[in-house]
Amino acid sequence: GEQIALAGGSTRRRAYELLADMDLDWSRCELWLGDDRCVPPDHEHSNFKMVQETLVDRIPDDDYPGSWRRIQGELGPKRAAELFEEELRLVFREREWPRFDLILLGIGPDAHTASLFPNDAALAERRRWTVGVDTPGMAPLVPRVTLTLPVLNAAREVVFLISGADKADAVARAFGDAPSLDAPSSLVNPPDGALTVLLDEAAAARLPAR
Repeated sequence: GEQIALAGGSTRRRAYELLADMDLDWSRCELWLGDDRCVPPDHEHSNFKMVQETLVDRIPDDDYPGSWRRIQGELGPKRAAELFEEELRLVFREREWPRFDLILLGIGPDAHTASLFPNDAALAERRRWTVGVDTPGMAPLVPRVTLTLPVLNAAREVVFLISGADKADAVARAFGDAPSLDAPSSLVNPPDGALTVLLDEAAAARLPAR
């Protein structure tokens, strides 16, 4: 099956609503989250809840995803990250890093992606597949669980989906300047995969002209 990691955020919400209306076969897809907040699955800040409502609940039963796994954030960042990694290792056996077929990402106004925040210690992780983030770099100030940078960079395809003028500075820092720990999105560049950045005009407004 296709291993796909999804993201939260308002731009992705609209994309999921559009995808749910398309005649696609989801039955071979295994859906994961690239990150989530440490809240129960019915909480307003839950990425799981958002994807469930906008996409999974709207897929016809015959085409329902092969699996759809959540991060058990209500257990706290450390335990939830441990369980998330155990689950990943059962599926992506005997690999140094899991190789997702697709990872969908967004970007924050601070240029973070997933729950990898500027200059956070999590950016230096080179062994673990998942980490808990006790103090995120921006609101909501709820602990998180996230895939690590080497996992993002092991993917076959990474797609950033970004819209809005409030993201223009972050986009310019992430995709117009040299890679930097100040802009975690700039560190996503799969050496053996494809990187696609989908922007609307407002989000792309401060990129250098090509």
